[in-house]
Amino acid sequence: MEIIKTSSKNKEFQFLVLLLDEELAERDGPLHDFYHQFNGIENLDHVILVKEGEVAIACGAIKLFERDMMEVKRMFVKKEYRSKGIAGLVLKELESWSIELGAEKCVLETGKRQPEAISLYLKAGYKKTPNYGQYKGIENSVCMEKDLI
Repeated sequence: MEIIKTSSKNKEFQFLVLLLDEELAERDGPLHDFYHQFNGIENLDHVILVKEGEVAIACGAIKLFERDMMEVKRMFVKKEYRSKGIAGLVLKELESWSIELGAEKCVLETGKRQPEAISLYLKAGYKKTPNYGQYKGIENSVCMEKDLI
């Protein structure tokens, strides 16, 4: 496996995000449009892409959330590569990159209909927090954070 640091201009990342959005549309149903408006990838400068050979199999991104804080976005592993530790690898790479960029904390939002994601984040040391920003009052949202330092 190869781990690549890139940006949202990467076509393989864009393709994986299309697959992610298709899956989330199924899981979230009518809520998908609400979430989709907050998941644009146009200006993501910090993207991790995992490739096996010539095939892009996983991705994730971070973006500045607040001073000293990054938000984890667009985490995805192709179905046939799941349960192999790849999502955890992507998350560790994003956290390391966040530290390099001066962040002391990562935050994220996921949905109650993504139990695998919630489990991954809890296992990685994230703690549930009150919903932040646009997710305040959204019953399906689960917000989490982790101190990096």
